[in-house]
Amino acid sequence: YASTNPVEQRMMRGFFDSLDELLTGLRPTTVVEVGAGEGRVTERLVERFPDATVIGLDLVDEDLAGDWAELGLPMFFGDATRLPFTDDSIDLVVGLEVMEHIPGPAAALREIARVCRQTTVLSVPREPVWRAGNMARGRYLGDLGNTPGHVNHWSARSFERFVATEFDVGSTRRPLPWTMVRATPRQPA
Repeated sequence: YASTNPVEQRMMRGFFDSLDELLTGLRPTTVVEVGAGEGRVTERLVERFPDATVIGLDLVDEDLAGDWAELGLPMFFGDATRLPFTDDSIDLVVGLEVMEHIPGPAAALREIARVCRQTTVLSVPREPVWRAGNMARGRYLGDLGNTPGHVNHWSARSFERFVATEFDVGSTRRPLPWTMVRATPRQPA
C-alpha cells in the first residue's frame, strides 16, 4: 500500500478502483473484513460506510495488534475457517488477498457463505500473471515467483468457479494482476 514504485502505485489504484466499483450501490449495516492484515482496507471500509459497524479479523499476530491499535480500528483475532458470527448475520463480507493463504480455502468460503447475508467481495492474485510479475521484478526466483505464504493459486476463471461453489457470482473485475469478484449468497431452491 505504501510503495513508492510508480508501476506498483498504478496497479494498486487499479485494485482500489475495482474494489470501489464492486462496492457501488451497497448499503450494509454490518461489514466484516476477513484477513484484514494491517487494517488498511478496513480503514477504507469504515470511511466508505460510516453508518455501518465495520470490523476486521485476522489470525493472532502481536505486530498486527499494534498496527490496529495505532489505527484505532475495531479488529479482532479469528480464523476464517471458523468465523465467530451467527448464520446470515453480516451484510457485507470482504476477503481481499486472503484466500491464497488459507490451507483449506473451501472451508473458509463455506464459512463466509454461512455468515453472509447480502454480498461478499473477494480477491486473489491472478495466476500465472502474479508469479510472472514477481519473477520479472527478481522476486522469489527460487520459488518460481510464488510469494511466501501463497498456498493456493487461481486463474481468473478458476477463482470464479471456486466462488460459485457457494455463491452466485455477479461481477468480476481483473485489475492487473488480481481477480476480484462480487457475489451473493445462493437462494434456497
